[in-house]
Amino acid sequence: MADPTDPTSRTGEAPVSTEFLTVMTTTDSAEAAERLARGAIEGRLAACAQVGAPVTSVYRWNDAVETAREWQVLFKTSQARYPELERYLLQAHDYDTPEIIATPITRGGAGYLSWVAEETS
Repeated sequence: MADPTDPTSRTGEAPVSTEFLTVMTTTDSAEAAERLARGAIEGRLAACAQVGAPVTSVYRWNDAVETAREWQVLFKTSQARYPELERYLLQAHDYDTPEIIATPITRGGAGYLSWVAEETS
């Protein structure tokens, strides 16, 4: 019988953990985004990569305010694989200074996070 005081037995969530990350980058085309996503998955650097619809980015670069259409790629990975994922993105990315932002996953479905762990090991 499930322990009613254990939140994971009621919600299916894994306990609070920072073992997993979402890592985001942006690039200038759908093709480049899909290439980055596929390479990370093939290398088991991430379990999943989602390519988002174009976004409009406004930023300062070389003392000028720029506006660009970009595609976001959101990777789901483990803390252990982050250094390799970052190296891959820096090497494979078209930008000189790519956006690479990692955010800890503090809670998530236990089954999903187990799958992320399996796919990135």
